[in-house]
Amino acid sequence: MNYSKYFSADVPSFLRSPVREIFRKVDLSAICSFAGGYPAACTFPLADIPGLTERVLSKYGTKALQYGATQGVLELRELIASRYGVPVSQVQITTSSQQGIDVCARVFLDPGDVVLASNPIYLGALQSFKAYRAEVVDLNDFMAGEGVVSQTASASLRPESPCHFDRPEGVEKSPAIKFIYVIPDFNNPTGKTLTLAEREELVALARELDCLIVEDSPYRELRYSGEAVTSIRELAPERTLQLGSFSKIFAPGFRLGWIIGPEELLEQIYVCKQCLDLCPPVLDQYLAAEFLGSGLLDANLEKSVAEYRRRRDLMVSLLEKYMPSGVSWTYPEGGLFLWLTLPPAVDTVALYDKALAAGVAYVAGSFFYTDGSHRNTMRLNFSFVAEAKMEPGIKLLASLVREADFGAGR
Repeated sequence: MNYSKYFSADVPSFLRSPVREIFRKVDLSAICSFAGGYPAACTFPLADIPGLTERVLSKYGTKALQYGATQGVLELRELIASRYGVPVSQVQITTSSQQGIDVCARVFLDPGDVVLASNPIYLGALQSFKAYRAEVVDLNDFMAGEGVVSQTASASLRPESPCHFDRPEGVEKSPAIKFIYVIPDFNNPTGKTLTLAEREELVALARELDCLIVEDSPYRELRYSGEAVTSIRELAPERTLQLGSFSKIFAPGFRLGWIIGPEELLEQIYVCKQCLDLCPPVLDQYLAAEFLGSGLLDANLEKSVAEYRRRRDLMVSLLEKYMPSGVSWTYPEGGLFLWLTLPPAVDTVALYDKALAAGVAYVAGSFFYTDGSHRNTMRLNFSFVAEAKMEPGIKLLASLVREADFGAGR
């Protein structure tokens, strides 16, 4: 039976995640995986969970097992509001920060509308934007005044009316630049952090274009060196939606995140979420509230930061030890990822199956580019792989890179 006729017009825009495809097909325990963005299991507060659960059920009883408010339980919203210095009315709980990205796309984007984002871009965000048939335009090209939106949208990147482009075929209204998407702290995939000057320049651009900013901040509290930089939300609270996550600072299995932003914008997100999930998981929210309010989160975060700092430094030392000349990498001040640039002759997409068969996984960097370019790059995660596997894994990957480079004629 041919089922294609039943699918919506959005389905051809859905992008598969190569990371999720790896996890679907491969037993992670059987290989050395630098591919996913998994946190280290040793950072999960496993010993605290039974006590937290007992306290939550004792304090809230069946309320913790019932449906809850779409905005999230008040106790958790109040704690997040206090932590980040905002009114509780500016906090919306989400079922993961990935849902935060998707709901922003769902609420603000029409087909053909434009999102400005720096290449390379977080793959999960790219999936959401493409699913709603938005145009994703490289922010750096835009600011340099280069390039075009697409073959169907022939306007230049800085038209006379900066928020609008010529209408693409099949789009009834003129598409607009709706928001700038950015991970300013320890970017996924590159690990880079925007300076204060770069953040101020981005805010100035958003005000010039009169568009919003979606500041994705799942890693902000995972800083291992350097000084914290003022958030974009603090620089432009009137037009910024800041996304946060418990996945990297508590445990991803709880599937909890939050959005901080102007009340008028959150109101529409609140209405949208009613048809998505009715409410975030209530028991999980109370557990997160107890974890945060008791001080356990900050104590656990301190240990997690020390653990990840050690793993980051270990991976960098191993890259220095084993990688051939011509390979460079970022040294992130926090987060979970390193970004490698290899000699131009090395195609990390073509190399991938061979690497996986040999027992090591990574994510080819071209998947994070809207045009599939930069095939000589890769993203490595340093938080998930067991430390005992890290050295043999990097050593194996380096040998594959060296072989591919020389095999291409170098």
